[in-house]
Amino acid sequence: MTALLVLAGAVAVLTAHTLVNASRWLRRPATGPVEVTEPVAVLLPLRDEAARVTPCLRALLAQRGAPELRIVVLDDGSTDGTADVVRAVAGDDPRVTLRTGAAPPPGWLGKPHACWQLATGTDPTRTALVFVDADVVLGPYAVAAAVTELRAAGAALLSPYPRIVVRTAADRLVQPLLQWLWLTFLPLLAMERSRRPSLAAAGGQFLVVDRAGYLRAGGHAAVADKVLEDIELARAVKRAGGRIALADGSRLATCRMYDSWPELRDGYTKSLWASFGHPAAAAVVVTLLLLLYTAPPLLAVGLAPFAPGVSGVALAAYLLGVAGRAVSARATGGRAWPDALAHPVSVVVLGWLTFRSYHLRKRHRLTWRGRPVS
Repeated sequence: MTALLVLAGAVAVLTAHTLVNASRWLRRPATGPVEVTEPVAVLLPLRDEAARVTPCLRALLAQRGAPELRIVVLDDGSTDGTADVVRAVAGDDPRVTLRTGAAPPPGWLGKPHACWQLATGTDPTRTALVFVDADVVLGPYAVAAAVTELRAAGAALLSPYPRIVVRTAADRLVQPLLQWLWLTFLPLLAMERSRRPSLAAAGGQFLVVDRAGYLRAGGHAAVADKVLEDIELARAVKRAGGRIALADGSRLATCRMYDSWPELRDGYTKSLWASFGHPAAAAVVVTLLLLLYTAPPLLAVGLAPFAPGVSGVALAAYLLGVAGRAVSARATGGRAWPDALAHPVSVVVLGWLTFRSYHLRKRHRLTWRGRPVS
């Protein structure tokens, strides 16, 4: 009983931390009319994105509040006609430049190399750089609002995390976990104020950087071989003396990351090993998550006929975990109900994906978009 009370207390503390992060410390850029006068470049790396780049590019062309906006697109070795789609959508709009990327040299992964080519090949007078993935659709003032928030935060890097569009059961189980993990375990205020690179988080789908601060940190060249290039770039910025900030970008942008369960499974598998580092660390973290969030409902059901008091404590721990998941969803534009009730299952799936990630990496079988990632 004592151990279960300690477990329930730990879940309560973590849920309270989620609430504080979500209600007090998570930045929320303005969504209404905002205008920036500085020159801004939106950088769009593409590899085999013909099927989904159109909404993204149309939204970029419809941006307001950034009169000095330019859009630079890099076709990174696509074989599906991506460049032709870009030409058809952009037409003769002078704000759009389409470039053909070079293959990544030894020691580089594909996305960092594509981003570095974009950043270094862009007009150097562009003082703010906005990296956007093809699966992101921005609202009309998203770029202006994000750059405004970057300057208001006094940061060299701002990550306004978009609202993740979920359509399948697998989406709903897995996709909300990233925001939940950030809000539950990452001290956002300390992250912004601390100089420690280990206290860093970022999402590469929609990333805004001050050009000078980005280059001072070494840019994507500093994270050339990193699977989680977004988080590693945030750490590089901190090491160079810059500040980073997270923001709720759910009212600025949407993102449909994966179209199917195999894509989602493989997308997380390729990078989860890099999130935890050593396998022992991953085993400890996954075990703790299972104890805190998956064990309580099992104990509540299993002990109900024999020890109703103990079962009640376990049920309370489960409901506290559900509350934390619901708070996270509400704060980031996600779906709270009934999805939060399945949070224990989500944690189990995360544990399995983590095991799969290490298993395939050990056998050198991790790939993404036709390229090896480890």
